[in-house]
Amino acid sequence: MKHVPNLPVEVLVGGQLADILCRPLSPYSKEAVNFLAILSKRLLNNPAVRSYPDIAGFAYWCRNANLAQLSRNFDAIHRRVGRGLVLHIAPANVPVNFAFSFAFGLLAGNANIVRIPGANHPQAAIICGEMAEILQQPEHSRIAAMTRIVHYPRENAITVALSAVCHARVLWGGDATIAHLRSMKTSPRCVDICFADRYSICIMGADAILSANAQTLDALISGFYNDVFLLDQDACSSPHLIMWQGNDKAVAAAKTRFWQSMENHLHSKLLPPPIHAIDKYTHLCRTAIRLDGSLSNLEQANLIYRVGLENVPEDIEDYRGQHGFFVETTDNDLACLELIVGERYQTVTCFGVDAQKIVDRVVASGLTGIDRVVPVGKALDIGVIWDGYDLVGTLSRIISNQ
Repeated sequence: MKHVPNLPVEVLVGGQLADILCRPLSPYSKEAVNFLAILSKRLLNNPAVRSYPDIAGFAYWCRNANLAQLSRNFDAIHRRVGRGLVLHIAPANVPVNFAFSFAFGLLAGNANIVRIPGANHPQAAIICGEMAEILQQPEHSRIAAMTRIVHYPRENAITVALSAVCHARVLWGGDATIAHLRSMKTSPRCVDICFADRYSICIMGADAILSANAQTLDALISGFYNDVFLLDQDACSSPHLIMWQGNDKAVAAAKTRFWQSMENHLHSKLLPPPIHAIDKYTHLCRTAIRLDGSLSNLEQANLIYRVGLENVPEDIEDYRGQHGFFVETTDNDLACLELIVGERYQTVTCFGVDAQKIVDRVVASGLTGIDRVVPVGKALDIGVIWDGYDLVGTLSRIISNQ
């Protein structure tokens, strides 16, 4: 196989690039699971993690019980082994995605080179610090030999050199970034898993919100906050279009209860910087000009901007905003899904509606988008099935004796 060259990168975890061990393990190997389980415990015991729910979410996902469950659910029919070396180009907008990407590659049995972007997220420093300490222990020498977490500027030559020697790549970024990375030469059998721009929606039943007790409503509001505001709607799974179900009177009342509760919740958090309100208002004006029939609702002042539409246009994903900007409509039979959903659609979060009916509608209509339907509050919960990929399956290969 081709050897990994030494390149001018900053190594955050692991040794020199040229010394990486590219002999793959079986998926869910004892070595990989033990390492991630210890990482989980260390992160959950780290006081600094209390300020970062996204790290806590990653640590909770890596706990031994969850990994054991994932292993039991994995393909038991075929013998599998990792593909070899996986290059991960992590995104800048979701701080802990590099750790999940690494975990997927490791659980599949691979050596991993993970490029962290230069956004200086404290979450990355905390996770890398814990990883580095664990990998110094002799019992984790195999994983240490297979792991490199690196940083380097947007340098094409380095990415080109790494792409030429890897067996798979996991690429995160905008459409233009993904197109650029895919233009780089790779080996004929290299597998690319690409996570490009996606768009997500939320479907809520008005009757369920009106009948919810205080505890249920608080949980809904907290979950919606996590889906949207933890990452300022930058995550592909954060909803931008809200679809309501119910009669006109119920929907109007449910909106009032939901959005007023959401505003109260936001007031308990740190107020956003003024530039966010300016950006949202500018986007509101632009949207009002471009979208026929749009009605804005500014009841929540600078915290939430909402645009109401009776009919949703096919290109609604082009109007996505940030920091709490939503388009709302009422659709009781999900008819507009067939009009608007294309391959860029990723997640549907839902409350008070039948999730299975949404899945059935996606399948029956042959929609090219919508890869997951989850409860409100679970939008950011990444897993080994993501964007329609079985990541551990795709990053490993079958050895057949038939």
